[in-house]
Amino acid sequence: MNPESINIFYRVKALLNISGVGIIRLLSLVEKFGTLEALFNSTKKELISVGKISEKLADKIDSVISNFPLYKKESEKELEKLNDLGGKIITYWDNNYPQQLKNIYYPPLILYLAGKYTAQDSQSVSIVGTRRLTDYGKTVANKFASELAKQGITIISGMARGIDSVAHKAALKHGGRTIAVIGSGLDIIYPPENKNLFNSIIENGAVISEFPLGTKPDAQNFPKRNRIIAGLSLGTLVIETKENGGAMQTAKFAFDQNKEVFAVPGNITSEKSNGTNLLIQRNEAKLILSTEDILLELQLKLKPTIGVNIPKQDLDLTLFEEKIYNALDTIPKQVDTIASQTSLSIPETLINLLSLEFKGIVQQLPGKMFKKA
Repeated sequence: MNPESINIFYRVKALLNISGVGIIRLLSLVEKFGTLEALFNSTKKELISVGKISEKLADKIDSVISNFPLYKKESEKELEKLNDLGGKIITYWDNNYPQQLKNIYYPPLILYLAGKYTAQDSQSVSIVGTRRLTDYGKTVANKFASELAKQGITIISGMARGIDSVAHKAALKHGGRTIAVIGSGLDIIYPPENKNLFNSIIENGAVISEFPLGTKPDAQNFPKRNRIIAGLSLGTLVIETKENGGAMQTAKFAFDQNKEVFAVPGNITSEKSNGTNLLIQRNEAKLILSTEDILLELQLKLKPTIGVNIPKQDLDLTLFEEKIYNALDTIPKQVDTIASQTSLSIPETLINLLSLEFKGIVQQLPGKMFKKA
């Protein structure tokens, strides 16, 4: 951790201890003063005039600033414990703070992290669902997590019992990266039986929390945790959940964050599928039957190993796919040209081209150029 990040951590921790200063208020104050440092060096008069806050709140902020060494001492103790755990902190103002998370309405200003968050993890899908899964849910979660992980997509979940644990384990089993967002401090593993999973995730991804060390996994923490799961991901896949399950909260956060929401349909006689089926029925989630459905919707490319060297005659091409494939050559063509030659609309042409990419027989080049692979 660099000194600048540590200094930001100390100041943010101190300011968030003030009643009346939450994430949105603090971000607003920093924006008005220009920098966190300028806010911290402000006077009471400036807080009222520039920050446009009440005299009472200005007094509180001024008091914290004046007594900052005391607050800093407490934060230093926490940082020492975090170092002993092999953890680190990332603040909202750090360059390595996840950009997708920064764009949500209520971004955590401090992330406690064990393991490593990489640029690759921006290509991620969250998989969430019930803790009390059926055999169907287990099979489906394992299938989607495994197939996505094989394509280099990071799997994000909450390390809870049930669907979450299955998704993490499937990603790890197939050499993929996975991130767990937890509702407790990094020093409290919940559920306790997931200790080995916790350690495996750290070795092949990261465990993330916005909660200080020592925070217990209280019920009120999990909705906050769920907004981060959705925020880190390009899209959220819901597999088996009751109508009022926690996974429905994650889906709502993803929906509100303008992220893609996917749901796997389930047995209409099972209450564990009520949530996913309702999401689909209300058009709040896209019905998903295969991994390709997700990748196509998110416009994520499959690894080139998929479908390579598969003879065309062994592929099950649709009429439109075959028409487009026949119009292609080893010399790249622009999508407008392909659409014109096949008498298809550009959106139809793009959808089928992406489908052919999934099958490994078409390659996309910059500028919407395509050719036979």
